[in-house]
Amino acid sequence: MRLILILTLSILPFLSNAQLKAVKGKSSYNYWIHLPEDSVLNSNPPVLIFLHGRSLSGSDLNKVKRYGVISELEKGRNIPAIVIAPQVKSGAWDPDKLLTLLKDVQSQYTTDTSRVYVCGMSMGGYGTLHFIGKYPEKLTAGVALCGGGKSSDACNLSKVPLWIQHGTADKPVPVSESRNIVKAIKACDGSNLIYKEIPGASHGAMEREFRKDDMYDWLFSKEKVAPSTEDQMTEE
Repeated sequence: MRLILILTLSILPFLSNAQLKAVKGKSSYNYWIHLPEDSVLNSNPPVLIFLHGRSLSGSDLNKVKRYGVISELEKGRNIPAIVIAPQVKSGAWDPDKLLTLLKDVQSQYTTDTSRVYVCGMSMGGYGTLHFIGKYPEKLTAGVALCGGGKSSDACNLSKVPLWIQHGTADKPVPVSESRNIVKAIKACDGSNLIYKEIPGASHGAMEREFRKDDMYDWLFSKEKVAPSTEDQMTEE
């Protein structure tokens, strides 16, 4: 038994040294930050931002662990990225504050600015689309579950790969919210858009998407391509 304990302790330093830390009072939002193991952290990692729904709002950061990306990390999911999970005290997500938070984290760690992703559910779905709609040049791809968006953001949203999903039996946020923004995006350009409706699925059922590999695989497959010299000359 003693030998097993010694061997276990000797192995621990070589196991993943990923970290999950709470950060309060240092940016526009209090937030959780997941730092991947050193081999990833020191190799220009991507950034994934998770935006929670209204039920997780407040001043208790532990609420943000109830579902979504942080919950998945605590269950053992390997996410090879810096994960930021802010908490809004009340009201809607503010894209300007989200950008400030992103810049604060990027000033502390060397990250791949061509791979910045955002995902959210319910109010977080709205926040995801509003953030991308205001700053499409800063974000690489987004997943918005059972949310909605502003039609005024539609043409900016069309510039970024999006996965929008909604259950047809959603009562708190009716599926028409996603249908309306999807229609507006398609009127601009729907080539970057994936839209899925889940027949009979409730509002809370969308939480399951965070437990599946598909969402993460799709997000991390996207990379923002820098404009060519020819494109830049044309714009000028």
